Amino acid sequence: MKSYDFDGSTPQGATRKVTSVYVYEAPVRLWHWVTVLCIIVLSLTGYFIGKPLPTMPGEATFQFLMGYIRFAHFSAGYILAIGLIGRLYWALVGNHHAREIILVPVWDKAWWREFFFEIRWYLFIERYPKKYIGHNPVGQIAMASFIWATVFMCFTGFALYGEGTGAGSWAHTAFGWVLAAFGNSMDVHSWHRLGMWAILLFVMIHVYAAIREDIMSKQSMVSTMISGFRMFKD
Repeated sequence: MKSYDFDGSTPQGATRKVTSVYVYEAPVRLWHWVTVLCIIVLSLTGYFIGKPLPTMPGEATFQFLMGYIRFAHFSAGYILAIGLIGRLYWALVGNHHAREIILVPVWDKAWWREFFFEIRWYLFIERYPKKYIGHNPVGQIAMASFIWATVFMCFTGFALYGEGTGAGSWAHTAFGWVLAAFGNSMDVHSWHRLGMWAILLFVMIHVYAAIREDIMSKQSMVSTMISGFRMFKD
């Protein structure tokens, strides 16, 4: 199997006759799947934290279900935040494709032409897709938005966590200002929960787009985030 190494000068829209290209390094792939698991745990537990079960059978003394749910939520939150820090670090030391969702070239006119081409492709206006080594421009914007949404969720989440741990705790000291910025903790709760639904919407679109591209654009998408190699089909 032949593979190619491309530097940052490779045009985003370039089409190459290749069998496979090594795109996503192991740390990027690890971050992706760990984040997937964290989002599943955080969404399920976060939903029940916001809307607890109305009743539980048995004596309340022996029930700790909500405690387990909160513990799982907080643990997944820690892992998500640590993973995000690691991902931002790898954007500095990794290959070109590790940086493309962090530093999106919105100042480049050619990039915008590619962006609107991809919009037309997703709307079934363009008949023939372009092949990209890494993320296409729409994917870059989407993933950059996801990174910022994750930062927002970490800040608001740790602010609420700090409210529970109390003054003097590391979370309250580092993120207590978020509560003050929003005015009150109820507003932070509401925005944090809205962020959860926004991320779930992103996940649905992301999965659809990845499977669609895998089928219609004749290049691998889903398997690329497992092996790291993007396969181009004739």
